[in-house]
Amino acid sequence: MSQPSERPGFSLMVGGPLYQILVRSGLLRPPLGLLERRVLALTAFTWLPLLLLAAIDGRLLPGKGYEPFLHDVEGHVRLLIVLPLLLAAELPVHQRLRGTIRQFTKRNLVPTEERPKFEAAVAAAMRLRNSAMLEAFLLLLAFTVGHWLWRSQIAFEGTSWYAVSTDSGLELTLPGYWYGFVAIPLFQFVGFRWYMRLLIWACLLLRISRLRLTLIPTHADRAAGLGFVGNSSYAFGLLLLAHGALLSGWIADRVLLGGRSALDFQVEAVVLICCVVAAIVAPLCVFAGPLAAAKRRGRGEYGALVSQYTQAFDRKWIHGKRPPDEPMLGSGDMQSLADLSTCYEIVQDTRLVPFGLKLLTQLALITAVPLLPLAFTILPLRSMIMQAIKIVL
Repeated sequence: MSQPSERPGFSLMVGGPLYQILVRSGLLRPPLGLLERRVLALTAFTWLPLLLLAAIDGRLLPGKGYEPFLHDVEGHVRLLIVLPLLLAAELPVHQRLRGTIRQFTKRNLVPTEERPKFEAAVAAAMRLRNSAMLEAFLLLLAFTVGHWLWRSQIAFEGTSWYAVSTDSGLELTLPGYWYGFVAIPLFQFVGFRWYMRLLIWACLLLRISRLRLTLIPTHADRAAGLGFVGNSSYAFGLLLLAHGALLSGWIADRVLLGGRSALDFQVEAVVLICCVVAAIVAPLCVFAGPLAAAKRRGRGEYGALVSQYTQAFDRKWIHGKRPPDEPMLGSGDMQSLADLSTCYEIVQDTRLVPFGLKLLTQLALITAVPLLPLAFTILPLRSMIMQAIKIVL
């Protein structure tokens, strides 16, 4: 059987205008090498000018009536932590999802007659990934709607190093113009590009779910053989970590500069964690229909098989119609009955989605990890250590 043409080259991340620009500029070696160089270059372009302009404008260090550049936790987290994480997250997604697509054919989940449709779905996803029009739209969105959202909804309301609060709204300072019209839009563009990739992944899985897949309801993964698709969600761990860090920086700014408590943002934290995790696992729910059909079919087929076997077992071993010289001890009939029962239990336990509560919990914990330092704003480190000692001793 010939191998599908997409298998050697499929990638959700390797491609698109930005990718080609990075390759030609020497900031990226295919497939996704030179990460450190990209991080340093993007940091030098977005954050370093802010440092210099804030020093020139006299807003680098603490002064009267404004919050200085060095105290802006959210800004530093956004450009020095979240942005590198977004870049680093591309490699595990490239490697893991590439292998996930390969598994559909390697495990014979896609029948021969469905291979052309499968290859067409993958090819369509790669065309969207490479679309110059889509990335141009995202860039325009970042410099227009994204800038407006940042200025009206996200920016710190008080007077800071990048803006002065007036009756008519926020007036940007010298470093504020670079922050608002260069650094923030570029950061948003990288984020929008990630969301576009997630949407492409969802569309690809949707098209694959509509194929006549060969699903086995007795598969040990309790997902009719699709458990590997759910496990692919772990590839987005760094992306989840980046969103958690972004939320942590946003809360920290309002705690340290706005005088609020981290506990005031419990609802925002829970909502963001739920939304981010949902964005990762929601595309997997497209397999609910095929999995439900496989479960119904398994119940019928294996239910009939179990009935036939147990009736024969009952006639032979309960009503005494077995050969008189056949001992019960060591008989294969007993083991076969147990094996059939196990198969039917697996069918009954087959999930309607290729993931379980364990995956959701782990993804939520990964997202929440960057929020842990906020605990020090609620309870001093010394008090936390003393409480821990009291509990242990």
